[in-house]
Amino acid sequence: MPSIKNSNSITFSPEEKERLIPKIKMYVKEELDQDIGNFDAEFLLDFFSEEIGVYFYNRGIRDSLDMLDNRMEELKESIYVLEKPIK
Repeated sequence: MPSIKNSNSITFSPEEKERLIPKIKMYVKEELDQDIGNFDAEFLLDFFSEEIGVYFYNRGIRDSLDMLDNRMEELKESIYVLEKPIK
């Protein structure tokens, strides 16, 4: 799982980089018709994780909070159903 190296970048494990680098190389080849090596692909990965990684991270946090809010509302409704009528 990626970890936050500092407040602005995400650090990937060697296994994650091993999966991501070929995807970057393929994208550059297909979209830009350029061949790049592993070093260049890793450089791009590091650049994007430092420059825009925090935006993806923050979006994940917001999405998680939205999901948690929805689940809490469902839980509150389930608890209200348990309420007994007062005579």
